[in-house]
Amino acid sequence: MAERILLVEDEEKMARMVELELLHEGYEVTKAFDGVAGLAQAESGGFDLVLLDIMLPGLSGMEVLRRLRRTSDIPVILLTARDAVMDKVSGLDTGADDYITKPFVIEELLARIRAGLRKMAAKKAAAENGKAGKPQERALTAGGGQVELYVDRHEVKVKGEVVELTLREFSLLQYLLENKGRVLSRDALLEQVWGYDYAGETNAVDVYIRFLRSKIDEVFHIKLIHTVRGIGYQIRED
Repeated sequence: MAERILLVEDEEKMARMVELELLHEGYEVTKAFDGVAGLAQAESGGFDLVLLDIMLPGLSGMEVLRRLRRTSDIPVILLTARDAVMDKVSGLDTGADDYITKPFVIEELLARIRAGLRKMAAKKAAAENGKAGKPQERALTAGGGQVELYVDRHEVKVKGEVVELTLREFSLLQYLLENKGRVLSRDALLEQVWGYDYAGETNAVDVYIRFLRSKIDEVFHIKLIHTVRGIGYQIRED
């Protein structure tokens, strides 16, 4: 069955161009031209991914994303004409999985869509496998047990207190914990967490490491994520 994509874009010519390309690739496409309609469609369910413009009438794309994340972890790729770093950071921190700046090359957008759909498919498959039998809870720890990440529950606790992380932050922390003791390069983290065909900002890893440090290291006064100058990052027990 074809994957369904919701396109929320108020520029009708742009929406039609993207729709035609997606249809050509075999996707099913539903369009919405303002934030209110886009949110209603997204919350109705049945979609595999959302392409969401930031500048929308009715409700801004950021507000649509904020409300959608209360109930859904569907992959969301932001479409934005803004090129300011903080706009991008704000969107990612609100819960977007990726973003692309207009004007964009359609092949790049398609690559990001494929990456988003792969991650969601893997997550659904893991959930289905868990239903087949009694799941054994999988936990990753660090800091002498001060940091606990529960993979199946998608929950992180530090010193017994739950820490709210975005999907990307959780995935990054999970991969670091799975490779505790290893020094992981930025390229390796981009490939494993963002996808091998990720074509976004090269400093995405550094940005998300700062997010994790601000929520864990700084709040709980522990040294969890270590920088290995010139190479990358590492979680170690020391």
